[in-house]
Amino acid sequence: MTAPLSESGAPLPVAHLSDDDARLVAALQAGDEAAFEELIGRDHAGMVRLALNYVQSLAVAEEVAQEAWIGVLKGVGRFEGRSSLRTWIYRILVNTAVTRGRREGRSVPFSALFDAERAPIEAAMDPAYFNSASQHWATKPASWEGEPEERLLAGETRSRINEAIAALPPAQREVITLRDVQGFGSDEVCNILGVSESNQRVLLHRARSKVRRALSEYLGMEPAPA
Repeated sequence: MTAPLSESGAPLPVAHLSDDDARLVAALQAGDEAAFEELIGRDHAGMVRLALNYVQSLAVAEEVAQEAWIGVLKGVGRFEGRSSLRTWIYRILVNTAVTRGRREGRSVPFSALFDAERAPIEAAMDPAYFNSASQHWATKPASWEGEPEERLLAGETRSRINEAIAALPPAQREVITLRDVQGFGSDEVCNILGVSESNQRVLLHRARSKVRRALSEYLGMEPAPA
């Protein structure tokens, strides 16, 4: 396998690259169109979905993703292997989307400015679950273990999940999209968004709690109002 090269022609450090990433980087630097098409097939749809956090329409999100791919081709010679190839690509996508969102006058998530220590406290569970006097469980949340798998995986259920994610505050939506939809690890999300681990963890916890609550309401598992 040919090692990826820097712009000067020297081999890049690949300690952080998988064999597959090293193969793809080397192929891209050699102008291999098949490698580029492979990356587009793997990541384009997810990039468009993330771009929608920053711009106003699917058409513009597609344009942002296409612009990011151009950035990938232009920048691959400078790729240093300090993160996975996919993380690097998504970082380019986020930078491109932020610039486009500002140009359109749209408020962007700014998850990097979120401060977990100063952010208002949000209840992870609906207060209706708790006894107001003792703060102990009044109604324990129902387990999903008995739910038929086909119900949890049904198209309508997935649509409700997508709706719940879409309704989240932008910074929470951004993090849960990368973690739970795109499958990135916490370190990768911190790298892509430029957030601290503690802020990423708080944003993800709040987002997951809200999505779970919305899904519980849909499945009829929320407690009745007091």
